[in-house]
Amino acid sequence: MGIVNVTPDSFSDGGSYASVDDAVKHGIQMVSDGADLLDVGGESTRPGSDPVSADEELARVVPVIQRLTHELPDTPVSVDTRKAEVARSAMEVGAAIVNDITAGADPDMFQTVRQAQAGMVLMHMKGEPKTMQEDPTYYDVVAEVRGSLGERVEEAVAAGIGMDQLCIDPGLGFGKTLEHNLAILHDIDALHHLEVPVLVGPSRKRFIGALTDAEVDDRLEGTAGVVAWCAARGVDIVRVHDVKEMVRVVRVVDAITRRA
Repeated sequence: MGIVNVTPDSFSDGGSYASVDDAVKHGIQMVSDGADLLDVGGESTRPGSDPVSADEELARVVPVIQRLTHELPDTPVSVDTRKAEVARSAMEVGAAIVNDITAGADPDMFQTVRQAQAGMVLMHMKGEPKTMQEDPTYYDVVAEVRGSLGERVEEAVAAGIGMDQLCIDPGLGFGKTLEHNLAILHDIDALHHLEVPVLVGPSRKRFIGALTDAEVDDRLEGTAGVVAWCAARGVDIVRVHDVKEMVRVVRVVDAITRRA
């Protein structure tokens, strides 16, 4: 999954693709580099970020999604949003997936996804982006993340969304310390018990910087290490900025694991 941020303030590439033309060009290049799907987001959810209005988010993502789905008709496009209003408008112009960091907290989100017969990524987050990294605590982070995601899967299914439409994301860096992230990755197999695909988004994140003493634009090798680990353990989707390099990593790991 290639990341197309159309925000001025995302932690890694904020402002780099803020115009529609630049964002679309970037998405097309990602697909050329091997991305299987694209994730378009118009609201930064980095630690400490403030929310934006639905109108602002719509103005950012709808034109980009409309263009991408027209120019890349065979590539699924996801909208990265926690607002049902934004999800609805994005799907009206071609988005096929809703990637929701709140796992459907908006009371209208599940109904919106069900009506559109879209796919949905349910992500785990403890707290809100503004304050989630201040002091996140868990008794057993792996068990708690798995339990929370299992509950959200059940809620989505009860709302009429099929299991085959769902995917889960443990939310690395969203209300989690370095040790929490490492514990989740070490036991990532535990999420397979929920019987839906697993997505992991490690790309350029702060915990990689902490491990490698690297700034945000110098975390390629650290990201590759996490992607390789995830691919070897059956993670279905990795959400990344550096598509060309991560596609190569995954192809090599897949070739090795298929020999097992």
